Amino acid sequence: MNGRNLVSLPARKVPELRRSIGVVFQDFKLIRRKSALDNVAYVLNVAGISRGEQKRRAYLALKGVGLHHRLNVTPAVLSGGEQQRVAIARAVVNDPELLLADEPTGNLDPDLAVEIMRLFREINARGTTVVVATHDRDLIRRMQRRTIVLEHGRVSEAATTP
Repeated sequence: MNGRNLVSLPARKVPELRRSIGVVFQDFKLIRRKSALDNVAYVLNVAGISRGEQKRRAYLALKGVGLHHRLNVTPAVLSGGEQQRVAIARAVVNDPELLLADEPTGNLDPDLAVEIMRLFREINARGTTVVVATHDRDLIRRMQRRTIVLEHGRVSEAATTP
């Protein structure tokens, strides 16, 4: 990954590697009792970033996904699309080299799925490699840049579009 051989990576370097990877889960994995801002800032808290810097960066990440007006709202009050955008903000708040998204549109309506994929393209344009795992072939056709199809754990098809 990014010039590093992960097979030979010493165990003591794994936490550092994990800080360079953002993950978006299909079911969001938000902390229910925390606000949107605190859910996003949590990643930075674990990394030992000062509280003021956590809030600043979390705000900017939420602004980047269009939710800066929902900072103090808990996940229970947010729609499914808003929860997914908070999860995306949390995954990118530390400017990861790699963003992994597992069925990130699986719980969303088609229009919102396109919006989420647009966000991923913007994140990719800023320099983050974005890997999306999905079964939604229509979404793949509409949004693809590079597509790799796996069947039974093996690459069966690969294509790149501009």
